[in-house]
Amino acid sequence: MTWTDGPLLGFDTETTGVDTDHDRIVTAALVRRDRDGTHVQTWLVDPGVEIPEGASAIHGISTEHAREHGVEPRGALDEIAAAIAEAVRDGVPVVAYNASFDLCLLESELRRHDLPTVEDRLGGELRPVIDPLVLDRAEDRYRSGKRKLVDLCGVYQVVDTGDLHTADVDVVATLDVLERIVGRFPHLGDLDLVSLHDYQVTAHRAWAEAFNAWRAERGHTGPGAESTWPSRAASRAAAATGAPGTGAPLEPLAAPAAPGPAAEPAPAPSPGLAARLTGRYATQPALPVPVTPEPVAIRHDPARDRRFAGRPIQDTLIA
Repeated sequence: MTWTDGPLLGFDTETTGVDTDHDRIVTAALVRRDRDGTHVQTWLVDPGVEIPEGASAIHGISTEHAREHGVEPRGALDEIAAAIAEAVRDGVPVVAYNASFDLCLLESELRRHDLPTVEDRLGGELRPVIDPLVLDRAEDRYRSGKRKLVDLCGVYQVVDTGDLHTADVDVVATLDVLERIVGRFPHLGDLDLVSLHDYQVTAHRAWAEAFNAWRAERGHTGPGAESTWPSRAASRAAAATGAPGTGAPLEPLAAPAAPGPAAEPAPAPSPGLAARLTGRYATQPALPVPVTPEPVAIRHDPARDRRFAGRPIQDTLIA
């Protein structure tokens, strides 16, 4: 039995914008997936500020709707943080797509309302976290194209029956994408949760450093990608220890040969790893994309997980 058997706790938010320091949560969802099925809890929050039209166009929640039907933020934020902390104390990993965005925003919101952060409640870092975006970048690093959740649903043949950019639908899709990623790269399922978390810390740092170098070479300005993952607590822990991140120290490996001009077709995913949600959120098995036969299982090699240190990775930052 491995972590892929569950339980898993998915987390997602829809917000007033993309600034994790200043924007607010409008909707949030926690989705627990285990052997008994998938259990959804959602919040609609009145953020206390105007919701920009651009944000409303994405998630469909207007300022007027949030004011009329939303709950006050302090109570909702406390419930969300308490539920995440309780799950982590029980050994349940938190699964979030682009986890650093949602977790950093949640931390800012909790501090804004003078509430203890998830890390405060845990007495340490929020870990383990599993981020399908980080895993996809690490395992299929040379695939071209964008890596938004909707893009990965296509790559990994996940079809949602609701509208993405609704927090609960996004979480279910994220859990389905994670399931398919592990089906395609089965060595991930062989890792224990501590190793998997540290693997992602290292992989994200390598990607962020290479991405920021790529931006600088092209004269782009602005802050770029943060090198720490999945939250600011990871950055504070790294600063306290003098380390570049929370992962274990890694030795540089030789750079790989450049990839060929054309990417190989994506292999077909494995069958399901956990119970599926039925009805509105049911996962469909096929999309019209080219596939190759089922991949051969790869025996886990610890040295393979150190391959990111000192290695350039170029990718498209998701919006």
